[in-house]
Amino acid sequence: MQKNLLGKTAFIVAILVIFVYGIFGIPQKWNGEGLKEALLERIHLGLDLKGGTHLILQVQVNDAVNADSDITIERLKESLNKNNIAFGEIYKPDPTNHPEQIVIKGIPPAAIGDFRNKIFPIYQQYDFNSAPENTYLLSLKPARVDEIKHQAVTQAIETIRQRIDALGVAEPLIEEHALGSYQILIQLPGVDPDRAIGIISSQAMLEVRGAVDQQVYNSEEQARAAHGGVLPPNAILVHGSSIGTREAKDEVYVLSRSSVITGRDIRSADPNTRGDTGAPTVDFHLFSDGGNRFGDFTRAHVGDHMAIVLDNRVIEFATIKSEINDDGMIEGGFTQDSAKDLSIKLKSGALPAGIKILEESSVGPSLGIDSIRQGVTAALQVCGN
Repeated sequence: MQKNLLGKTAFIVAILVIFVYGIFGIPQKWNGEGLKEALLERIHLGLDLKGGTHLILQVQVNDAVNADSDITIERLKESLNKNNIAFGEIYKPDPTNHPEQIVIKGIPPAAIGDFRNKIFPIYQQYDFNSAPENTYLLSLKPARVDEIKHQAVTQAIETIRQRIDALGVAEPLIEEHALGSYQILIQLPGVDPDRAIGIISSQAMLEVRGAVDQQVYNSEEQARAAHGGVLPPNAILVHGSSIGTREAKDEVYVLSRSSVITGRDIRSADPNTRGDTGAPTVDFHLFSDGGNRFGDFTRAHVGDHMAIVLDNRVIEFATIKSEINDDGMIEGGFTQDSAKDLSIKLKSGALPAGIKILEESSVGPSLGIDSIRQGVTAALQVCGN
């Protein structure tokens, strides 16, 4: 009998040890504080217990359709030129409400046959309808429009998930919101709302553009006046802040219309610090093709300026001091957190479409604290009985 009792006791003790290990793991310190830290590492509290951020986002799916039709317009121009088919202009008549529609004007009557035989088969996802004055209206088929829109939501969820995972958030909820059309539900336990929204909502569209004009202007009017009122055809105006002055004022830059490299060329991005000043920076590394283009450009423009543009705003305007190939550095008054956040956004890539915050709330842990307290009290009462 004594032997059976000892065996049962040893078995019970072994089970208790296994359960205690499952709860606490191996604490770094065998005291109250060490056990508490071990417990918090092993048990992840949800939004109701820990507090955090609750968001419902609306994906602007028409942005994705617009991007697709923009690409189609450029391909159409290439196809028409390749097949020696003249045309007047190609544009979208209503990109806001009907981004799926494209108009081609000025097809000569003599070229209609080639246009039908050589262009129609290439763009089978579009319906072609003739209109007066040698004009054709192209409409993306509804099935393809729906596919692009749902794809945009799926890609947005994946991009946001990558950004949140990089923050180290425990057990986030990121999923399509069943109650709305093209919406995303996000719940992030223990995350500062402002930082979460900044990381989630940024498009993170990075571009490096050459400077058409080496000067910085205080307004668009001043920039245009410096060019006789009309910008060069290859130039655009972009707003931003001059990194050299460290001032927060808005300035205007005259930059090349085409980008040297974009975020798609970035292989990796990591937060770092400058060796001479200790200032936070973001180091980026390019794929080989982007590195070759960047090297050719910087080699040919030593002494000129280039701009790093993030989400259509200049964040750095610097002199090219030497050839740069597949490695670069972004600096500009970062904090440690903002440098890390930018590297996260660059690594995850740009969102496929803009997003709009429909609902935002910060959930406090007070309800969870009450629930935990009541649960502990109930457990103690059971043990006492």
